[in-house]
Amino acid sequence: MRRSILVISTLIFCLSACAALRPQEPLRISVAGLEPLEGKGMEARFAVSLRIQNHGAVPLDYDGVALDLDLHGMSFASGVSGQQGTIPRFGETVILVPVTVPATAIVRHVFRLTTSDHGRADYELRGQLGAPGFAIGRHFDVKGEIALPALPAEEEVR
Repeated sequence: MRRSILVISTLIFCLSACAALRPQEPLRISVAGLEPLEGKGMEARFAVSLRIQNHGAVPLDYDGVALDLDLHGMSFASGVSGQQGTIPRFGETVILVPVTVPATAIVRHVFRLTTSDHGRADYELRGQLGAPGFAIGRHFDVKGEIALPALPAEEEVR
């Protein structure tokens, strides 16, 4: 009797473990926007809007997000957010993540950003979408192009 209970318990455990290992549809993540925030000291801050699409048949719960943003192949900003939510099956959501741009990155990018093609820049976005509990989060690494926030005109600066 005890042996049959042990065998059944082991089978249930193995089946649930196999179900957790099923292949997951890849997430489609892109930068939907970049808005300036109030900075402190010599750093700049932006709100990065991430559009996350779930192409899977199962809703995806998330608990936190971390990201690193490179512009023109150089490190630019990083940020984290403790937001929680669910991306519906075959659905999408937009998550706002505040990022910090250190003074060294600002200096490094000033010339490059002011001479970029019509206010656009190539970007690479790396990070992780956290998962609740003991579930494994989803890493991402995407590339694309983004419109940069407009710099003030020379007449406005005077």
